[in-house]
Amino acid sequence: MPRISRRQATALIAGALAAPLGAPAIVRARASQIFIIVPYAPGGSIDSLMRSIAKAMAETLDQPVLVDNKPGANGIVGSQYVARAPKDGSVLLAGGTGPISLNVLLRKSLPYKLEDFASVAMLCNGPLSLTVNARTPATDVKSFVTYAKGRDKPLFYATLGPGSVTHLFGIMMGKSMGFAVTEVAYRNNPASIMETLSGECDLNFATPAAVIEHARSGQLRILALSAERRMASFPDIPTLAESGYPNLTASFWTALHAPAGTPSDVIARLNAAANAAMQKPEIAKQLETDGLMVDTGAPERLDAQLSKDAALWGPVIKAQNIVLE
Repeated sequence: MPRISRRQATALIAGALAAPLGAPAIVRARASQIFIIVPYAPGGSIDSLMRSIAKAMAETLDQPVLVDNKPGANGIVGSQYVARAPKDGSVLLAGGTGPISLNVLLRKSLPYKLEDFASVAMLCNGPLSLTVNARTPATDVKSFVTYAKGRDKPLFYATLGPGSVTHLFGIMMGKSMGFAVTEVAYRNNPASIMETLSGECDLNFATPAAVIEHARSGQLRILALSAERRMASFPDIPTLAESGYPNLTASFWTALHAPAGTPSDVIARLNAAANAAMQKPEIAKQLETDGLMVDTGAPERLDAQLSKDAALWGPVIKAQNIVLE
């Protein structure tokens, strides 16, 4: 091994100490782990999906990408953590309709704002279903509207709580179709589906994947989906748009956000890795199972979704004066 002088050794040590401080953010991020913060408890469909995406991104980036669950307060705990994280691409948020769009619109005392995040990549989206008990005398949207208008009491629909997508969508649907509705909150989707199966609840907006087996068994009937176009996974189910209600096109989505101020070159690298992950056959299969659709693109695609959410849900929240603490 060749010997080096004390002067050469001192220069090498000084260079090594200076590199982490002077190197671009993209180099620092590449040398460390990346954490994707999932603002939900482990074990759910989004948690499972993000672990698959993290694994695929790690292969592209050639560095560890790990999932860290920080549940609590309807996604606020995890979202706030990312909003305050280093601006170097090492911490990302698995954001979505609830933690980002709806929390910002519904909560005045939120410990973060939309401007605290930089868009990295849209990942996927999924529609709501218009699902009824099979005993309901409705086989399509038109006959459903006739049935709902002919009732002498409001139509009871399942929600996941005040301010949820299901709550807001039900308000929009009732006003658009012209009949009275009353929301009934449940702690989760399985509980709401059980009540729809029993007939205690008239209508459910659960994801198609959550109710399709009950529909196939003849217990429930999916009348339409809120997607922009028919889904390849459910080709026989029409959309609300083609049934005459284009204003009821809506979705819930999942995306990656970084703290605002993260360098653009870091975001571009993360965006490319996320887009590549969403093209993996195993992830496409997982999305199909969950009734979701790939929805990728440049960071601007996510910017557009955030603007679309504000235009869709904002007027409903304002008209109904819905405010959450």
